[in-house]
Amino acid sequence: MNIDYIGRNYEIDDRVRAYTETKLGKLAKFLQEPVEIRVTLETEKHRQIAEVHVHHRLGVLQATEETGDMYDAINMAVDKVEKQARRSTRKLIDRRRRAGRTNGRQQHWPLAVVERASVGAGGPPRVIRNTRLQIKPMSIEEAALQLDGAKNDFVVFRDATSDRISVLYKRKDDNYGLIAPDF
Repeated sequence: MNIDYIGRNYEIDDRVRAYTETKLGKLAKFLQEPVEIRVTLETEKHRQIAEVHVHHRLGVLQATEETGDMYDAINMAVDKVEKQARRSTRKLIDRRRRAGRTNGRQQHWPLAVVERASVGAGGPPRVIRNTRLQIKPMSIEEAALQLDGAKNDFVVFRDATSDRISVLYKRKDDNYGLIAPDF
């Protein structure tokens, strides 16, 4: 993280640099290197102005604050930039998660039924029916309710707690079984 200081009608001493660097240290966990920061500190009559520009790999963050005290202006400007960095990081994570969901559409899982006579006959099994199932995010309880009214004896769903694909099926003893991946 490279920090450049510019003072306009303001003398930048070591205390101000140390204070600013400790406040900007929190940004490191939100931003990826390389990070270039320009801090401009300015005094105009009774106003103390702090301006922070952060250039990082994904864009630019900027905040300007003015108060009667320079330390307060620095604190408020860095807090604004930190909030912007937090928001942009959250957006990036959400965008990656949505991309894994096939562009916002629900995923479909193909289901093929194999003819029973073709399994042991020496030839390859023959698919007699092919169906596409909708995979919806839901809890196990919601899947059990949907299984009661389903025409199939199973429900394929994305578990809302673990975000993994699971299968809930109806057993011969009228209880339910759950198939969930373990990784």
